[in-house]
Amino acid sequence: MSDNITKSPQFRFAGYTDAWEQRKLGEIYTERNERGNNSLQILSVSIHHGISNGELDSSTLGKEVRRSEDKSLYKGVRSGDLVFNMMRAWQGAIGVAKIEGMVSPAYITAIPNEKLFPPFMDYCLRRHEIITQIDNFSYGVTDFRKRLYWDSFSKVSCLIPSVPEQIKINSFFNQLDNLISLHQRKLELLKDTKKGLLQKMFPKDGADVPEIRFAGFTDAWEQRKLSDVLTERNVQHPQNKDYPLVSFTVEKGVTPKTERYEREQLVVGDKAAKKYKATELNDIVYNPANLKFGAISRNSYGKAVFSPIYVTFEVNDKLAFPSYVEMFVTRQDFIRYSLRYQQGTVYERQSVSPEYLLSLKILLPGKEEQLQIGNFFDQLNDTIALQQRELNSLKNLKESLLQQMFV
Repeated sequence: MSDNITKSPQFRFAGYTDAWEQRKLGEIYTERNERGNNSLQILSVSIHHGISNGELDSSTLGKEVRRSEDKSLYKGVRSGDLVFNMMRAWQGAIGVAKIEGMVSPAYITAIPNEKLFPPFMDYCLRRHEIITQIDNFSYGVTDFRKRLYWDSFSKVSCLIPSVPEQIKINSFFNQLDNLISLHQRKLELLKDTKKGLLQKMFPKDGADVPEIRFAGFTDAWEQRKLSDVLTERNVQHPQNKDYPLVSFTVEKGVTPKTERYEREQLVVGDKAAKKYKATELNDIVYNPANLKFGAISRNSYGKAVFSPIYVTFEVNDKLAFPSYVEMFVTRQDFIRYSLRYQQGTVYERQSVSPEYLLSLKILLPGKEEQLQIGNFFDQLNDTIALQQRELNSLKNLKESLLQQMFV
């Protein structure tokens, strides 16, 4: 038996008052050593999602899947078993099986005893506190050679309540996960809708009108060079309260620097004396080296300064609205075409220079139609951003509750 250590979580459901019991995993799990058979699906364990609910293929995983034709060494796993990847458990590759299947010989499978409601342990053991223990009990010459063997796994400890309370907690987090999944699907649907509309609301190669357009517009779109619409802004400026130091990312565009970066700057030296590149509200900004990853967008932040590795363009407002130009240059078709002009000896250092970017073509409808297109996508982007914030809030709520409803 383990030491008689008992505790209670900060939040509990009404009617549950008994203290939680501390147990070593070797007391509540027994290693399963059974072989699978060819009729069973091969399950995977990932760092972010735990164990899969079925066999995953290359399209689902986003990478090539290589599996041995010889399944004789694969291990059998049953619903409720705990499964972990010996080589990645320290990063969170652990979970509870929901279906019967088989897993790689590099995984360890364990049978729960009667003190457990198995799905509860999927939440209990994937918390940061437990993964930290697993990391400490894993050993190897380097991080990427770390292994968690059964003997070490058995020493990891956790606190568990009675089975009825486990069932209650599991049901609560299941409902929360379902809500998170619903918001995730809504977000993906909005992003897919935007992607489809960007294809249909801009002319395809060789065309001068789009497939879909707002009522009342029939004129052909005019082809111009991007240099007619954009002018590179090369103004050096120190960081100050009117021109704060920002970064530029694929995900957020022009965005404030993190607190960590600000602390580092204080150590490095006098940030007021250093000159940066200035950018203004509604400039089109891109990172020549990361254009291949989608690092191009409109500056919706405002006056700021950033690293000279970024390029910022002023928009010719006599010809175009910044919101329209942003939608045109952020389309995958435009980015793919621009990558023909990448220069560099290795992929990581290949970049598209401002000169080449400005030589590309842009199709311009009349300014009134541009305005409607820009406003439409601005509203759609706002809806996507709102959905993303709601999803993030739910994920943060889950993380907080995992801290407060477990010990």
